[in-house]
Amino acid sequence: MRFFRQISLGIALLGALAVPSFASGQPTRIGLDWAYYNPVSLVLKKHGWVEGEFAKDGIAVLWVQSLGSNKAIEFLNARSVDFGSTAGAAALLARINGSPIKAVYVYSKPEWTALVTRPDSGIRSVADLKGRRVAATRGTDPYIFLLRALGEHGLGEREVKIVLLQHHDGRAALETGAVDAWAGLDPMMAQSELEKGSLLFHRNADLNTYGFLNVREEFVRQYPALVGRLLAVYERGRRWALANPEALRDILAEAAKLEPKVAARQLERTDLSDPVLGPVHRQAIVAAGEALRQAGVVAAEVNVAATVDDLLDTSFGARLAAKGERH
Repeated sequence: MRFFRQISLGIALLGALAVPSFASGQPTRIGLDWAYYNPVSLVLKKHGWVEGEFAKDGIAVLWVQSLGSNKAIEFLNARSVDFGSTAGAAALLARINGSPIKAVYVYSKPEWTALVTRPDSGIRSVADLKGRRVAATRGTDPYIFLLRALGEHGLGEREVKIVLLQHHDGRAALETGAVDAWAGLDPMMAQSELEKGSLLFHRNADLNTYGFLNVREEFVRQYPALVGRLLAVYERGRRWALANPEALRDILAEAAKLEPKVAARQLERTDLSDPVLGPVHRQAIVAAGEALRQAGVVAAEVNVAATVDDLLDTSFGARLAAKGERH
């Protein structure tokens, strides 16, 4: 919790120094992230559809790469972007720690994380992690997945040696032997699996929380119509991705500099079929938050369910469904 409070204070200071992105009537630019773990964002960036939507308004579009949920949250808090891609549980943690964000859209239902090791490590189960070094990126779904997996197998965070590294550095540390296991993230996880023979020794798709597109709360309040228009463009990208799986694979492979087979493996574990926030998403995030509270990551006095309700804004998804834009 101390870590998250320190991060919250730091990004609040960054936000205070940031230049506002809006004029009195409308923003002068819209900032949004793109990420390898959000394939729809890659489609939008590739085709320039966001720029096309807002060009008539004289609104510039700024793309910023997020290398993990923690980075997306930092960018949102620092006002570097208005829209950021995170795992659902990571968005909840950010909201608990004071980040003024709203989740408005589901860009994927992924199995994007698992616990990964080298074939020669001797690790074949979560129980084997006791006393071993495990790389993870704090504040992200892989980190939360690791904590929940440990808890389910009777291990606490202090019974392993968690090495805090950004996702790509965690993969490198695993492959060079600097750590024994890694809480992986696609596409780097798929790449290590296919190219280095790394083993996904613990998988549980139900512990992967959904991919949420989050918006700065101030932006939602000031420009709800623009949020709706951006989500309509996201829907265009999602429908295109579903209709063009091979082209989607190639866009991901090009953006992330992957072999097509690696991009295909990531997409095999990515469900883009349902973008509308609803009860199933709330249930999954509440369950993740309660597990984190039991693990001591979330303070006991936090009302997880109420915080989830503060985080989720289901109104935009309902409008998309009403317009028939949901497929």
